[in-house]
Amino acid sequence: MNLFADMPLQLPDAELDFHPHWLGAERADQWLKALYQQTPWQQPQVQLFGRTHPVPRLLAWYGDEGVGYRYSGLYHPPLTWTPLLAEIRAQLSAFVGQPLNGGLLNYYRDGQDSMGWHSDDEAELGRNPIVVSLSLGGSRRFDLRRKGHQRIEHSLQLDHGSLLVMRAATQHYWQHQIAKTRKPCAPRLNLTFRYLLNGEGSNHG
Repeated sequence: MNLFADMPLQLPDAELDFHPHWLGAERADQWLKALYQQTPWQQPQVQLFGRTHPVPRLLAWYGDEGVGYRYSGLYHPPLTWTPLLAEIRAQLSAFVGQPLNGGLLNYYRDGQDSMGWHSDDEAELGRNPIVVSLSLGGSRRFDLRRKGHQRIEHSLQLDHGSLLVMRAATQHYWQHQIAKTRKPCAPRLNLTFRYLLNGEGSNHG
């Protein structure tokens, strides 16, 4: 039983809304298949401690004209919204009541693809950024911890068609991750939409 179904998560210094069944299964299946096929996936190389490593997932950045994406020293100019992504963005923007001008697509091929601990707190996202995260495909665990702490404070299971919205001061005080897992899991596609204040973004996924 999910005690947090379609209600705010009660975490201090955070504002999170979780909608585990935001999108019906049939539409979610359609979007997953189309987005996987239509997206020009990339796997950038990043520098860590003087060594080059491939990012442990595939990604693509879409945005309005001039709304680019900077990741670990790499700049990604925005891909033009496809009709489907434009439709998804419009639906999500209307749902959260805020404009969204950029979207990062992350494709987790299996349990070894991951996203490390981070906060979406870059200056170009504004003081209290909104991050709108739609999950399609395989279920993965989403962990939250207080900044400066090692202990996981809360976890959510992000299932096919679920929507997580992070607002207000969440990114000031909390970090999140998608950890690697040895459990068998189907491929997962995650879309995170945001609003960037200027043209060269440097936000994480």
